[in-house]
Amino acid sequence: MLRNASGPLISGVTTIGVGAAGVAAGLAGVFGALPAVRIGWLLPLLGVQLRVEPVGGFFMVLTGAVAVAAGLYWIGYSRHEGFGAVPLTALPVFVVTLLAVPAAGSVTTFLFAWELMALASLVLVLTEQQRGEVRSAALIYAVMTQLGFLTLLLGMVLLAAASGDDFAAIGAVPDGVRNTVFVLTLIGFGSKAGLLPLHAWLPRAHPEAPSPVSALLSAAMVNLGVYGIIRIDLQLLGPGPRWWALTLLAVGAVSAVYGVLQASVATDLKRLLAYSTTENIGLITLGLGAATLLSGAGSQPAAAIALTAALLHLVAHSAFKSLGFFAAGSVLAATGVRDLDRLGGLAHRMPLTTALFGVAALGAAGLPLGAGFVSEWLLIQSLINAHPGHDATIALVTPLAVGAVALTAGLGVAAMVKAFGIGFLARPRSDAAAAARESPHTMIAAMALPAAACLVLAVAPGAVAPMLHRVIAAVRVFGDAPALGVFVRLPGLPASMAPGLLAAALAVAVLLVLIGSRWRSRQRPAPATVPLWACGADDLTPRMQYTATSFAQPLQHVFDDVLRFDTGVEVSGQAPSTYVVDRIAYRARIADVIEERWYTPVTRAVGAAAQLVRRAHTGSVHLYLAYGAIGVLIALLVAR
Repeated sequence: MLRNASGPLISGVTTIGVGAAGVAAGLAGVFGALPAVRIGWLLPLLGVQLRVEPVGGFFMVLTGAVAVAAGLYWIGYSRHEGFGAVPLTALPVFVVTLLAVPAAGSVTTFLFAWELMALASLVLVLTEQQRGEVRSAALIYAVMTQLGFLTLLLGMVLLAAASGDDFAAIGAVPDGVRNTVFVLTLIGFGSKAGLLPLHAWLPRAHPEAPSPVSALLSAAMVNLGVYGIIRIDLQLLGPGPRWWALTLLAVGAVSAVYGVLQASVATDLKRLLAYSTTENIGLITLGLGAATLLSGAGSQPAAAIALTAALLHLVAHSAFKSLGFFAAGSVLAATGVRDLDRLGGLAHRMPLTTALFGVAALGAAGLPLGAGFVSEWLLIQSLINAHPGHDATIALVTPLAVGAVALTAGLGVAAMVKAFGIGFLARPRSDAAAAARESPHTMIAAMALPAAACLVLAVAPGAVAPMLHRVIAAVRVFGDAPALGVFVRLPGLPASMAPGLLAAALAVAVLLVLIGSRWRSRQRPAPATVPLWACGADDLTPRMQYTATSFAQPLQHVFDDVLRFDTGVEVSGQAPSTYVVDRIAYRARIADVIEERWYTPVTRAVGAAAQLVRRAHTGSVHLYLAYGAIGVLIALLVAR
């Protein structure tokens, strides 16, 4: 057991060490040839096989980098929150399981690591299990992750039965089995990635978990759902029929638009960031679908650009989303508040956290000089330069995809402007926000690491170009990757851009403005100080400011058919007469429509089925053994 005084330090340093080892092993797997490792005694019959290839190495680098920052952040955060020994021990274990998934070299090892990852993450989500919201979120997460694992298990067993357990030995798979495995694994990987309609656990579990755990969940674990799609569905099973690509495109587009809509109207800061994860993973999945579709149509340059956009956005999302959750945790530790309607005024009280969250918000908004700008620009370029020719499907699908990306980008700006402007600027709207203080140095240093990565990706995305080139070459079904240097040049297409020059031009412009304003101030006499005119009011109060709810109200009305928000006005009168109004309260509630309309009936059906199954639980050991024998027989018949 870890002692209270040294536990956070030991846990954080161990997590940093595991993450750094993951980065080193991942880079070696991307650029070199790590030897395959087999540990026969660890699992019965088949053992554990580890093999780090370029695709898996790429995801190990992302996971390890996020883990290094999370471990450093964990030291200060866990000391402030006073966590027990179980979460302190579980954090480095969770990082190990995250690294084991992309390092798996066989179906058995992959499934084993995947289930260990789910169990370790569940333990961390339950860190503050004394709160009812945490227990409810953990229950939904456990059910969703196990249902996803069930479909993934079925798909991978079918794959192993058709082509063997070793990933390196998987060859031709019959078309019927391939299609079945694709559908089953897409459901399993999509549930872990937070794609619609399997996203319900994400906006519940991420806000209730400790903030460094939320960062690992959102910036590392959901990436492994994308890894499964690339590794299993595109690399091992692909190239598949066209409907595979169209399915990925549709699921990605719907997830991106729905996720950003929910983020735009959310008032809980961590819930907003969780829905932003669904949005960005949706964009990444859309890019994978576009790459697959364009490659099958013979448009290799555009396909390579789309795949590069998806991979680059994975890197950017890992950076700005981990930074966003770290900053949200800093605010939560200082104020105890996640509700944007009760925050404000943090720019003066927590200036470093405010600036760092601004970097994350700029990256998530996809604006120029933000971490997500170049990848979203590449995705748009791949779609508008598809050159459909006489292909009616591409001619119809690509404009719709461009519209989905454009709508997502616009709403993403609104969501991040709301989060940053309402949460950090203006005046504090609660005593907790007014009493906020800056976070410890370890937490600030941890936030500085992904912030630096965001700045590098915004100005010089070519820093990750060699790694992206190796990954694209390993997938083998796409063309050459775009040149990501000072200029971003697209192979075979006339489009190009220079994010570094944009940053330099902006810096020069700001410098000239500062010099000009300083010179003009010296030429004029000192201005007189006069009271601020406040429309006849004596003074401005926090009640005169926009709240997150009022900021999002226009979007609520525009997208009423999708969001289905519930509003009401409560009027209370003064006793004994109810005609003298004492108080008027406006209530607005926005629920997840998919969760309420899809999951509630399913939950009721599962409950009813469970009641029927209970009748078969007679307490007879012999009957239970018979059930097991029948289940094994059915599994063998299906595998055969």
